[in-house]
Amino acid sequence: MESEIGISCLQCSSDGITMLSSSSEIPYFGEFTQITLCCDNCGWKHTDFIPSDGELPGYCSLILDSPQKMEARVVRSSSCTVRLPELDLEVIPGGSSSGFVTNVEGLINRFEDAIGTIVRGSLEGPSKESGDAIQLLERLSRVKSGNEVVTVELLDPRGRSQIIHDQANQRNLDEKELQELPTGVDIPISDLPS
Repeated sequence: MESEIGISCLQCSSDGITMLSSSSEIPYFGEFTQITLCCDNCGWKHTDFIPSDGELPGYCSLILDSPQKMEARVVRSSSCTVRLPELDLEVIPGGSSSGFVTNVEGLINRFEDAIGTIVRGSLEGPSKESGDAIQLLERLSRVKSGNEVVTVELLDPRGRSQIIHDQANQRNLDEKELQELPTGVDIPISDLPS
């Protein structure tokens, strides 16, 4: 369903944000609604996923110890922090954070793309930062091939993210984690007209 809603764009403040919404089923995750807000004026876009069975602040992790686990489905909302603690890598939600559905390999590819930007940005030649970035890329490649074991963690204060795999660990977030975790842009999706 597509409709124009009465809120201003968070980037350019123009009126006339378009909202697209659709309900779907993701196997083993359940029914969810995907909401995408778009600004025709500046191109800003925000996507999020809302599960139909309620939202509890959640932590989900999976030990990546085989290439087969690269196929595990990942639902990441715009409020989710993603960590690979053994590699000291973390992505926190920010102003342009959007939700997405992918698999673990796709999640690692996103890390590789971001790190590759650092390597390409080293115009002055090799530096400590570019050397560290290249080492991280090599380690991520080993993770994808099953030659290095790491853990992927999703921490979502809004409870909209999940790793769908029979060996994934899930628990509620504790109060300390909830206070420390950023949530990104807070779009009052529940207040939007239907």
